[in-house]
Amino acid sequence: MIVDFITWLFASERHKSAQINPSRKRSGMEINMEEKKERLNKYLASCGICSRREADRLIAEGRVTVDGQTASAGMQVCGREKIMVNHKEVSGKKEKAVLAYYKPIGVTCTEKDRHAERKVCDELKYPVRLTYAGRLDKDSEGLLIMTNDGELIDRMMRGANCHEKEYQVRVDKVVTDEFLKGMASGVYLEDLDMTTRKCKVRRTGRYSFSMVLTQGVNRQIRRMTESFGYRVRALKRTRVLNITLGELRPGEYRELQGEELRNLYDECGENGEA
Repeated sequence: MIVDFITWLFASERHKSAQINPSRKRSGMEINMEEKKERLNKYLASCGICSRREADRLIAEGRVTVDGQTASAGMQVCGREKIMVNHKEVSGKKEKAVLAYYKPIGVTCTEKDRHAERKVCDELKYPVRLTYAGRLDKDSEGLLIMTNDGELIDRMMRGANCHEKEYQVRVDKVVTDEFLKGMASGVYLEDLDMTTRKCKVRRTGRYSFSMVLTQGVNRQIRRMTESFGYRVRALKRTRVLNITLGELRPGEYRELQGEELRNLYDECGENGEA
């Protein structure tokens, strides 16, 4: 009797375990499925649609849908859903492309201004849709980093990272020591009620100087020079982080590859989060 009871009890426990194990396996599968999901804004950035910050704005404005339903902030997707942005279906993640592009004078960094005569997105003849990481105003020329990697754009645009951007500037008056010292020390911009960060400034000619900035205030150099009574006659961006303009001519681009591209990602922080 005792032996029969023990045998029955052992068989019962084995039966319970057999019932529990499948559910545990299913839970594991569900966990794995969850791990494959990512936030919608990050997914859109990885598809080259826009940066994560811009994706957040589009979601907040109700311009993104997932399987026919208006998307919400923080929503997670796995990529098999039908995702629409501005009534256009997102085709999925694309191979990353990063270019150094020489923006000519007269070309506007915009994708929305219908009145702009020449837009970067139209001027750059490249088979994949790319977005700029950091603007240059219409009257300026020089280096733009163009990419469909929204994560890279986010990391490059984050002001707290203090990424260096170098410029060659020509002004309408003689460059004095006092002017250079004032520019380097940080300039109070009354219209923005802010003081610019300290920066590197070096005379390159009687009417010219080079400047290295670590922030991205709209028309910053023009505003700074105007504070000292100067006017910018020509402004060219020649470097962004480790990427230089090199031998490019206005309107030309080159694909970033190898060590140059790896160093760019390293300087931006490989695992940066917005």
